[in-house]
Amino acid sequence: MHVAHLSLQDFRSYATAEVALEPGVTAFVGPNGQGKTNLVEAIGYVASHGSHRAATDAPLVRHGAPRAIVRAGVVKDDRKALIELEINPGKANRARLNRSPIPRPREILGMLRTVLFAPEDLALVKGDPGERRRFMDELLTARAPRFAGVRSDYDRALKQRNALLKSAAAHRRSPGPEVLATLDVWDSHLARTGAELLAARLELVGALRPLVARAYAALAPGSDAADLIYRSSLGEVELSTDRAKLAEQLLAGVANARRQELERGVSLIGPHRDELVLRLGELPARGYASHGESWSFALGLRLAAFDLLRADGDDPVLILDDVFAELDTGRRSRLAEMVAPAEQVLITAAVPADVPAELTGGSYTVADGLVTRE
Repeated sequence: MHVAHLSLQDFRSYATAEVALEPGVTAFVGPNGQGKTNLVEAIGYVASHGSHRAATDAPLVRHGAPRAIVRAGVVKDDRKALIELEINPGKANRARLNRSPIPRPREILGMLRTVLFAPEDLALVKGDPGERRRFMDELLTARAPRFAGVRSDYDRALKQRNALLKSAAAHRRSPGPEVLATLDVWDSHLARTGAELLAARLELVGALRPLVARAYAALAPGSDAADLIYRSSLGEVELSTDRAKLAEQLLAGVANARRQELERGVSLIGPHRDELVLRLGELPARGYASHGESWSFALGLRLAAFDLLRADGDDPVLILDDVFAELDTGRRSRLAEMVAPAEQVLITAAVPADVPAELTGGSYTVADGLVTRE
């Protein structure tokens, strides 16, 4: 799988941009602030329908423009597809596949798969648990796009349930039978969709653990072993991947926490409160890992994701956004050797010297709003 062409209209800093791409390595080189990351961000957006730099779509639209359009020509197994996303902040986005409208944009998830590593990924190690939950859920969706629907259903149940709890807490009185009955309904929805999400996360972590350990050991030989531990809001209970059993456990957990939830006005049990603990040896990476160890762990997570997606049958497009400048010589060389075999690698760098010699290929200069082939 690779991207053969990228076309932008009113995306970030670009009024228009047309970039032809090929398999192998392509580097976008230029001073900071010239739009290199905007290009790879657009490709990542086509794959995931989200940005690694912005929580909402509004910053993706060029100032003064009503919408942005991103088109990507994708080649998979010698079959070509044109994916188009129209980004409409505050309104529904639109999607087209081979010029034909698609009812819901998420129906084209999986047409392009990417693994993107950027400086923001330090938050996977140093940030709050939400960063690591998002990493898991985005990888689940990349592997099986139906999880976009599972996540949406869970978020809807959580939102409705939180609204009921918040209302009850605000009035500082015991909820009436109607509120409790409605809460029971949303408890059931939360448990059912939460069990599906929790089971998938547990399976994912089981698949990722050896891959992360291997990638981290390759990047930082001689260091403590990297490991992943899934910590559930259900506490010290034995978790399986049996959906029905997990739903029962979540219902029981919600029932036990109901009084506390009514007092605080928020849902305290469910996958939205879970944590993926990253460990180096016997210690949690968060708070204990050095800067170099944190970078290596974050890279290890992304490389493990790449290996997992590749094992599913397709090489995802690998995007390295301003990564090499942050690495010492040894880590830079080892990372270059690890990613070189990928079908397509897209790199951004401030200066040509930041692109390792092991990664030779095409190059674009990005400056003054222009993307010029070298």
